[in-house]
Amino acid sequence: MKRCMIVLGIALLLASGAKGFAADPPLSAVQMDIEYARVDGVSLKLDAFVPEGPGPFPACILVHGGGFTKGDKQSYIKPLFESLSKAGFAWFTINYRLAPQHRWPACVEDVETAIRWVKDHAREYNIDVNRIALIGESAGGFLVSYVAARPADGTRVAAVVPFYGAHDREFQIRHFQILGGSTKALLGLTELNDAAWQRLRETSSTTYLHQGMPPFLLIHGDQDPQVPLEQSARFQEKMKALGNTCDLIIIPGGGHGMGGWSKLNSNYREQMIAWLNKVLPERAN
Repeated sequence: MKRCMIVLGIALLLASGAKGFAADPPLSAVQMDIEYARVDGVSLKLDAFVPEGPGPFPACILVHGGGFTKGDKQSYIKPLFESLSKAGFAWFTINYRLAPQHRWPACVEDVETAIRWVKDHAREYNIDVNRIALIGESAGGFLVSYVAARPADGTRVAAVVPFYGAHDREFQIRHFQILGGSTKALLGLTELNDAAWQRLRETSSTTYLHQGMPPFLLIHGDQDPQVPLEQSARFQEKMKALGNTCDLIIIPGGGHGMGGWSKLNSNYREQMIAWLNKVLPERAN
């Protein structure tokens, strides 16, 4: 399987041509702390980057991890900022409400709100609403797959990239045989009874997979101690069985968190950019 992933990566890089990393465009300043919503007195903010040039640009909405209880728009997912900027993508990295102060489905609702906000402000930020990708890591990886599996009005995107997401919450709990702290905080569960197992199924993105979903790229380390690689492998199998596009990049030696992958000499960011350039629709003339 690893050899197949390497071949996929090379093919994607070749297919990307000049759109990938031919030159480093000048970088505009990142616009910080833009309020995209206010919910029950909580100000939800994002940071935005828009490349220089005529546009409109493809855009990525970035959703951080942190076990649903910690993290923010400048943590965990930050290794993607520079690569996306240099490749000519606009990006918006978002905060969302955290548990246990804000339980399910607050985090899902905030991601959906952010998507609508980006679409509503597309002209202001010079982006193409038909070329928006949703990217998340860890808890954010789960959130982007869940939102894509259950699209609400105005939240459909053109591509989805989850990094090491626990898409099947029931499988996650059965794998470790423990009800983890993040799950307790997010869902308010205290014991594993029949009602809890049903709740875990109801809050799993795998429960809602269907035909016609946008293309997915899963990225996962094969040495992840927190979210087993099998989560992504099972997700890919289910997606393909439904006739959906779902590619998988495996990071040999990769643990949980892309921050640690810098020591592995992995080119996962280049592969991701090449994949986005391949699957996002070309801009209309």
